[in-house]
Amino acid sequence: MGLFDIFKKKKVDQENQSAEVEQQTTPESALSESEKQVTDADQNQPAEKSANVAATDQQNQPVAKDAADTRVSATADHDEAKHEPAEVVAENSKDEHDGDQSVATDHNQNQGQKQDQNEDQHQDKQSNQDVYDRGLKQSRNGFAERFNRFLANFRSVDENFFEELEDTLIGADLGFDLAIQISNQVREAVKVQNIKDKDQIRSLIIEQMVSQYEAQGQNEDQTMHFAPAGQPTVILFVGVNGVGKTTTVGKLASTHKKEGKKVLLAAADTFRAGAVKQLQEWGNRANVPVVAGPEKADPASVVYTAVERAKEEHYDVLFVDTAGRLQNNVNLMQELSKINRVVKKVLPDAPQEVLLVLDATTGQNALQQAKLFQDSSDVTGIVLTKMDGTAKGGIVFAIRDSLHLPVKWIGFGEKATDLRVFSAEDFVYGMFKDLV
Repeated sequence: MGLFDIFKKKKVDQENQSAEVEQQTTPESALSESEKQVTDADQNQPAEKSANVAATDQQNQPVAKDAADTRVSATADHDEAKHEPAEVVAENSKDEHDGDQSVATDHNQNQGQKQDQNEDQHQDKQSNQDVYDRGLKQSRNGFAERFNRFLANFRSVDENFFEELEDTLIGADLGFDLAIQISNQVREAVKVQNIKDKDQIRSLIIEQMVSQYEAQGQNEDQTMHFAPAGQPTVILFVGVNGVGKTTTVGKLASTHKKEGKKVLLAAADTFRAGAVKQLQEWGNRANVPVVAGPEKADPASVVYTAVERAKEEHYDVLFVDTAGRLQNNVNLMQELSKINRVVKKVLPDAPQEVLLVLDATTGQNALQQAKLFQDSSDVTGIVLTKMDGTAKGGIVFAIRDSLHLPVKWIGFGEKATDLRVFSAEDFVYGMFKDLV
């Protein structure tokens, strides 16, 4: 079954599930008149009872007042006999009040912690598709708005139609070459199938996009590679500053720690102010140790120390955060090569992965960065971050078309659970479910 067929099946299943939920929901108007009368009678009973109680209390009020006066008088005489200072009474009252406040504060704090834990547990239990649907909302809405605006001008399938289609796809970050390819495929299919209906045209364009994406990824290896048992897996993270590289390292450390793996981090971005501290904070959150050197230390020396420790102390995974100055900086590329050599000196089969971190919101600029890193280092896959912050989303199609590198992880938010293994099926459905 092809990717587009899987998409259509998920669409039908979701629609059927929604229909079943609506049928199971009983509206309030469906209540019978007798049920309503019983409900109204039950609601009126407490009011009548309250009125009777109020009348009885009013009758007994004088007697209660006399008894209360007698008790107050006796209490006053007793207090005068005790000669207890007013200050002591006030302090005792204050202590009791403070104690009550302290108990209330502790209770509120505990409630807040429980609420945070429940939210984290709820986030962990969310399905992949739920996370994709939520994270792709902005991209889905942005693409749908752009696409519907294009189709609103639909009159006939002529040369102007295909030119506007190309502009629409380029504007969605698919890139020039891929937009031309899809436009030509749609042109050919329209001729063969004699399609003239707007809805058929919409479905055809989406089908061609998905089919082209699937065809280009036939030989991609999207799996994460790990070292044999008993040896540490080393994963390098490369990319320019500001793409979320250090945050990605921290999130993956948290994820693998929860899976029961023994994780170690290496803070090899020694040039960016705050990078080491940021990684150490992520390490503290996940209870994962971080190997760091002094400020402005040689990154390769930090990595060497980390690899030695990972090997000697039998760690399962070592994540290495590297520097990310300007991607066209020759020194940076030489530095990454040096780190790679240092790793191989200790562990000849490492690193098992070199993941390039890209910011989805930068669009075509991300592709230019990727090409330069790809030319100077052995990149094995892409981590696409900040996907929830772009209204285009076509960058995923452009990466496969231009780079032929697999997207292995995709990020939709700030929490560690918002970084997910990339799924083409969940991505396609989350991107186009409102269009077909």
